[in-house]
Amino acid sequence: MTSGLWQNWVLPGIWITVQLTLYSAALATAVAFGVGMARTHRSKAVRFLAAFYTEVFRGTSALVLMFWLFFVLPPLLGWQLVPMWAAVLALGLSYGAYGAEIVRGALNAVAPAQREAGVALSFTPWQRMRLILLPQAVPEMIPSFGNLAVELLKGTALVSLLGVGDVSFAAYLVRLATQESAQIYTVTLVIYFVLAFAITRSMKALERKTKANLGVVVK
Repeated sequence: MTSGLWQNWVLPGIWITVQLTLYSAALATAVAFGVGMARTHRSKAVRFLAAFYTEVFRGTSALVLMFWLFFVLPPLLGWQLVPMWAAVLALGLSYGAYGAEIVRGALNAVAPAQREAGVALSFTPWQRMRLILLPQAVPEMIPSFGNLAVELLKGTALVSLLGVGDVSFAAYLVRLATQESAQIYTVTLVIYFVLAFAITRSMKALERKTKANLGVVVK
């Protein structure tokens, strides 16, 4: 593989993959916390709507959703999404549904006595969530969120089917240009591994920091 192919296709592809991962992860995190906390709401209607969202987006293909947002939605609304943002929406909404279950499970794992203490102190539901439940639940969410972030990174390869120039699409172009598969796809595997390793180490450091705030030592 020549330096020109590396500079013109592979490096820009890595940057696009990083951007896709960051933007999709930001949206997925917002969805996960919003829907996950709604799953523990006192109102049955709110819990039903949150559960409905979770089941719909967990039960549909992120790839098909991406195609739907890019090809089907524009004629209905009269405006066109660029492929990058169609991909971010599809990945963020889909992986956010999985993240919502992580949030719900962590919140429900907090000891009932902690909730009762908040009630005894006359905290509002939002104060109990912000001051008692989330500080204890978030450290327990981080390992699962780390795994989900790695899966999201690998899921960004789907965007190559929309012609977005991520690292997978760049690898495909390099293969067409050189007629060699082994080198470029081996390099691509290494690139994904390095990015995934960076995510896992970052999440591990975040887990240590959040648990240290609670006086828990993580080995």
